[in-house]
Amino acid sequence: MFQRKIRGQGMTEYIIIVALIAVAAIGVYSFFGKTIRNQVAGLSAEMSGTSASTNIEAAGKAAGDGAAVANKDYNLGSYDKAANSSAAGTK
Repeated sequence: MFQRKIRGQGMTEYIIIVALIAVAAIGVYSFFGKTIRNQVAGLSAEMSGTSASTNIEAAGKAAGDGAAVANKDYNLGSYDKAANSSAAGTK
């Protein structure tokens, strides 16, 4: 009986850790999603033998927009505003 409780506790801790990683990944993607999408699009273009200069330029612009948003002070009350402005490419 005691062994079963320990295994359940371990699984619960694992689920909590996975959930925290998922939340962190969503946060990172909300700030840098446009940059990541452009980098992947450029990578696929280069692998197919075409030029990816447009995607590279778009990724650089998106990274600059993300850096501008990241330099501002946000808290939990205004986090959504930061994520939305980063996704829209506004400062």
